[in-house]
Amino acid sequence: MKIHRTELEIVRGSVLEIEADAIINAANTAMRGGGALDGAFHRDAGPQLKRELETVAPRGAATAQVIVTPGFNLSQPWIFHVAGPIWAAMKAAECDELLAQSYRNCLEEAQKRGLESLAFPSLSTGVYSFPLERAAPIALGTALDFLWNNPQTSLRRVTFALYGGTEFHCFGQAFKRLELSHQANSAHETNS
Repeated sequence: MKIHRTELEIVRGSVLEIEADAIINAANTAMRGGGALDGAFHRDAGPQLKRELETVAPRGAATAQVIVTPGFNLSQPWIFHVAGPIWAAMKAAECDELLAQSYRNCLEEAQKRGLESLAFPSLSTGVYSFPLERAAPIALGTALDFLWNNPQTSLRRVTFALYGGTEFHCFGQAFKRLELSHQANSAHETNS
C-alpha cells in the first residue's frame, strides 16, 4: 500500500533477511540478548553487538525506548532495539499504547536519521504473549498514521516481516482492512 511516497508492505520471512537501512530487534529491557529473535540478532551480528549495548544502554532501556546500534556482521547498517510491552504485566489499554509507542518511536528514529527503509518483526507477540489479533492492527495502524501524518518523511519503504504463518495471516487480515479504509479515506479527501 502506498502512503504519499512510502510503500507499506508485509512479507513472510525473518526481519534479518530484509534489505533495509535499519531493522528492528524485538529486544528485552535488559538489552543484553535473549531468546528467539533477540538471540538470533546477537548471534548473527556478532559479539560486538553485546559490547555496544553495554556501552550505549548500561542500565538497559524502558519499554518502547529505542536503542540504536550498528548492524555489525549483519547486511543492514543499523539495528533499532526496542522492548515492547509484556501482555500480562499491565492493563490492556496500557499495553496497546506501549505497543503503538514502540512502533512509533522506531519510525520517528528512522525519520530523524534520514533513513529510507525500515523493517519490523511483530513486536511483543512471542514470549511477551501480546495477542496477535490485537497487535497486528495496532502495528499497521501506527505505521499508517505515522506515514499519513508525515508526508515528507525520508522513509520510502516500511516492511513488516512476519516469520510464522499465523503471524502472516493475522497481519494480512489487518492489512486488507487498513488498505480498504485508507482507499476510502483517500477517495473522500480527493472528492472534498
